Formats: sequence, C-alpha cells, structure tokens
Amino acid sequence: MPANALDIDGLTVRHGDVLAVDALDLHIGRGETVALLGPNGAGKSTTVSAVLGLLRPAAGTVRVLGRAPADAVRAGGVGAMLQHGGLPGEARVGEVLHLVRRSYADPWPLDDLVATAGIAGLLGRDVEALSGGQRQRVLLALALAGQPPLLLLDEPTSAMDVEGRRAFWATMRELAARGTTVVFATHHLEEADAVADRVVVLAGGRVVADGPSAGIRSAVAGRTVRFTAPDGAAFDRVPGVVGADRLGGTVALATTDVEATLRALLAGGVPLTDLEVRGASLEDAVLSLTTPGATR
Repeated sequence: MPANALDIDGLTVRHGDVLAVDALDLHIGRGETVALLGPNGAGKSTTVSAVLGLLRPAAGTVRVLGRAPADAVRAGGVGAMLQHGGLPGEARVGEVLHLVRRSYADPWPLDDLVATAGIAGLLGRDVEALSGGQRQRVLLALALAGQPPLLLLDEPTSAMDVEGRRAFWATMRELAARGTTVVFATHHLEEADAVADRVVVLAGGRVVADGPSAGIRSAVAGRTVRFTAPDGAAFDRVPGVVGADRLGGTVALATTDVEATLRALLAGGVPLTDLEVRGASLEDAVLSLTTPGATR
C-alpha cells in the first residue's frame, strides 16, 4: 500500500497559451486534511481536475493511491465534489443515490451514508426542488457513495449558509477521524484555518507556501492593534505604525513594532478601550504570498 494518498511531480498544464500549472510538486499523506488556497487562476481547480484524470497534462506525473488517476477513480478510490458539479434532472434524490451506489462493488451502507451526508428527509425530494445548500449535501453523498479513501472538494460550501457550512465541516472532521484523506480548494480562508491540518498556497500555478496554518501566518511580519477611539483622532504617525484604518469607532493599526506602538499610545493618553492585539490572519498571509511583487 502506497504511503501517500497523492503524489504530484512536475505537473504542468496549459490551457491554450495560458500556463495554468507550472511544474507543481505536491505530496499528501494518507489521512491528511489539506486546504488548497490562492487567488482565481492560481491553479487550484486545474490541479484537482488533473488528479481526477479529467485533463491531459503537458508534463509531469500524478499518482493517486499509487495508481494513475483514471484507474484510481474507476476503482472507487476517489470521491469528488466539483465547483460546477451537476445532478440529473427529472429525478428524485433517492433514485440518483441508488444509481450511483450500484456502480460500486462495496458501497457505503445507505443509512450511514444518509446520516453522514445530512440528507435525511431529502431522498423523496425532486432534484430541482433542492436549495443550494441541500444540493451540495446531496453531491457530498454521491462523492462518498463508494467509501473513497480520498475526497476532493472544490469550493464545497459556496452555496451554504453559516449553519450548513458548520455542519459540513463537522462531517469532514468525522471523515478525517475515520482515516479519509480530504483535499479541498476554497476561498473561505477562515474555514481552512479552522479545519485543515495543512495549508498549501498556490500562485501562478506553483506552490508558494506549504505547512500548518499557524506556520503560514507566522511567516508574515507585523501585528494589528485594534481599539475603540473617539472620532477625529489620527494615529498614522505613531511609532511602528505602517497603516491605519477606522470602521465606526474602531481603529485598527498595522504595526511592525507592537511594543513601541502601545507605549506611544499610552504616553499620549489614548484610553485603548476594547484593546486587541493579534498577529497576521491566514487571509493576510495568503494576500502577502500571492500579491505580485510581494516578498517571500
């Protein structure tokens, strides 16, 4: 049994004259939960498509559970929720699920699958009558129908409300606890920060950062000092401050020297009500890593 769920070496993909993925190397162990982050056009969806065998790379190799992508998919080793995934029309949810489960030699037991995907009560509903969030839950059930050891998700919570997103990621944690490898691409960075064991940041079709979320965040210098202040007060010339924003009565100061900034504010008699000091967020880090001309 291969040690890794996914091995990508030198993957290069072109869409016409556009270089979508540029000699990308990525290795993901079994049981990991990995977030693929980056701006539009970074290569996330193209990489997922290559792993599923949906396109022919210009160069490089992809091995999924030790097999070629198409072989791994045919063997039921991979489940996928794609950003633009569809469901057949003029059918009920239970009928579609039954059809997909029949294609696998050892499908996920129906009752457990329905409970895990959170689609109890939807089996008799017409596909056209599903809300956006319900549709995503049904797509998850179809992706899990063959009990795949590797699950690929492309913007899986894009149509879900806050409650639905929380329930979805609770399900992902349960799957990871069972040993499923979960790889997901998302623009919801707070989800990646909360859920992923590992964050892989892509830009220009290449990996520009790879590691735990805390490590990615710590690579960005500076902190933010946030507090409540009266209108009219200016803080852009406070020592260490490189940026100042105000939203209502709340001031946020980006600083390279938090101690010097706080000393100056206290010496100036600023009350610092509701004071909060925090390091860079994952969003700050990803923006820093993927903005053209950023230092990395």
